[in-house]
Amino acid sequence: MAKLRVLIADDQPLMRAGFRAVLEATGEMEVVAEAGDGVEAVRTARLTRPDVILMDVRMPNLDGIEAIKQLPNHRVLVLTTFGLDEYIVEALRAGASGFITKDVPAEELVRAVRVVAAGDALLTPAITRQLLDRVARRLPAPVSQGAGALAELTEREREVLELLARGMSNAEIATALTIGDATVKTHVSSVLMKLGLRDRVQAVVLAYEIGLVRPG
Repeated sequence: MAKLRVLIADDQPLMRAGFRAVLEATGEMEVVAEAGDGVEAVRTARLTRPDVILMDVRMPNLDGIEAIKQLPNHRVLVLTTFGLDEYIVEALRAGASGFITKDVPAEELVRAVRVVAAGDALLTPAITRQLLDRVARRLPAPVSQGAGALAELTEREREVLELLARGMSNAEIATALTIGDATVKTHVSSVLMKLGLRDRVQAVVLAYEIGLVRPG
């Protein structure tokens, strides 16, 4: 089986070395490149096309959020020391698939990379909701889709989006709507496709921004 290819973007060499050691010790991951700032991260990612990018938020020349915006087709796991704050919301809006703090245990870092590489969002719906509840009142202007984007959804898809944004898992949505788990997955996929979103995290962000779901 091919190894997962990872790019580490952080302005601290010792931090990059630590992440590299942890990931490569698994035997299933290969750090194909490192970058010390956002400009280098964008250039290197385009050259090496890694499966996952570990991206620091605050870096010189170009910060992590702006770098993510320039890499729309890459899966990015954001590294932060700031915890649940507006930087994370901005990173998620820019297209990140999730975030972890730099002090996570080694096994959590490895799990996070696996999750993002598999095409999933790292944050569970409940954690995402807690995050957005904490900072929603400081969200910038709504994204371009706006409330008009909901016109593309069927009534059932809109129900699924609202429940998803309230922190429900697929199983909980299935119970609430009295439908099967497979049907929920189909609806979620359709919602993401119609709204042009990468994953559930971005769907929750959009739901908050357009007022479908409100803090608390």
